Amino acid sequence: MILIHSFTSILMLQADSSAAAPPPASGSAIVEMLQNSGPIALTVLGILALSSLFSWGVILAKLSSFGRARTQSQRFLRAFRKAGRLQEISAVSEQFKPSPLVSVFDEVYETYRRQTGGSGPPRNIVSLERSAQTAASEALTVMERRMTWLATIGAVSPFVGLFGTIMGIVDAFHGLGTAGTATLRAVAPGISEALITTAAGLVVAVPAVIAYNQFTARVREFGARMDDFARELLNSMEDSTLRPAQDPAEREAARGLQR
Repeated sequence: MILIHSFTSILMLQADSSAAAPPPASGSAIVEMLQNSGPIALTVLGILALSSLFSWGVILAKLSSFGRARTQSQRFLRAFRKAGRLQEISAVSEQFKPSPLVSVFDEVYETYRRQTGGSGPPRNIVSLERSAQTAASEALTVMERRMTWLATIGAVSPFVGLFGTIMGIVDAFHGLGTAGTATLRAVAPGISEALITTAAGLVVAVPAVIAYNQFTARVREFGARMDDFARELLNSMEDSTLRPAQDPAEREAARGLQR
């Protein structure tokens, strides 16, 4: 009875001491795992860290450029619809340069000037349509710049993390074989490497994929807006609205050419 009572007392003291000991902080645990990681895991984490920094740089830059493009497009449309002449819009178009609509207008107006000298109805509306399509395509190409990197990072990062996972499991089995016994101390370093590289790959991939999908939708939206604006601009030229007024001498010269 005395031995049983003594053993029970020892167990209770050990339980109390383990309960009183504070749990390790999560931040210190992550730092400890990084310190215990091997060169392969550190290389994988370094690649993922650089990929994350680059993807976030692209994301922030695209958010800023798309925001400016949307704001300036709205302002340019208001100015376009209030203007009475094409020359008035051409004179102020540089103020709205971040807008892709400006590129469409400048290209169409330049083609119009080559056809008519800046006055009169357009002679070849098909040529103006092609100019609008070319300008819209070039503007979309500029807006899509570096977006493929987001798609690449979003697709590749999980596999890079998976590579670190596989190597961590290999290290865990190697530690198990070296120790000769199935103990937690033998497999813990390799398992921790596997888990942290897997988590890092997901942390890098998820924002890149979300940003790529959102930016792709915005690019399609800008493409639709440029098509609508091109039709509105060409309709205005055909309907003699927003067309530069001709003085009497120009009208007589135009009539003489028609004769």
